[in-house]
Amino acid sequence: MELKIDEVEIPEFLGKGFRIYEWRHASAILRSDFPDQWNDLVSVLSAFKLRKSHVEKGGGEKSEITKSLEVGFKALGWLPKNWDTTIQVTETKKGRNIGSPVKMESPTHEVDHVKGGVALEIEWSNKDPFYDRDLNNFRLLFDLRVISVGVVLTKSDDLIPLFRTIPDLDKRGKQKKDSRTGKPVFCNTKYGMSTTWLSKLLPRVEGGGGGGCPILVFAISKEHFDPNS
Repeated sequence: MELKIDEVEIPEFLGKGFRIYEWRHASAILRSDFPDQWNDLVSVLSAFKLRKSHVEKGGGEKSEITKSLEVGFKALGWLPKNWDTTIQVTETKKGRNIGSPVKMESPTHEVDHVKGGVALEIEWSNKDPFYDRDLNNFRLLFDLRVISVGVVLTKSDDLIPLFRTIPDLDKRGKQKKDSRTGKPVFCNTKYGMSTTWLSKLLPRVEGGGGGGCPILVFAISKEHFDPNS
């Protein structure tokens, strides 16, 4: 049994602004058994920029950061999928059924991006319990032999100091102000510690939240930030 998650250095991603962690040799499985999906990951993530205009933009919709990543993956055939699963249990005696079958539904949540045997979730700024949903999905789908690897794309904690310096804009493009104090509001307020950060994910994976499913984690770091776009 693996006891920890190791940060890994992958040549294709060196110097590209990601913190990368893996569980149960996920990167090796991807590169050897799923080369098309691996090349897709390299292509989309290598082209990604964490734009200041996307970070500071206001509004309660899906973030521009998530949208920009989704466009790249969907163009390469990574599409949403859902599965319905049912477990049937029947009491037997000496190989013969002696009771009525009992069926138990075990539905999965929709996975946002699936291609072949690889499932990918983008968790930029959801509440951190979404990690539990994603890992449970990976665990169940892996046990059912539907997927072989799960990938999570999230944000690194080294962005926290940076977000304290970026204005949080409203829908009109004006910096928000605190309703009580009148002081300017910065992006650390909307990207608070109750949202999806790398430090909230790794203990869940290390604690077995994904079961035996190999998991690869990419965390967008401050090195990815483009202040001029």
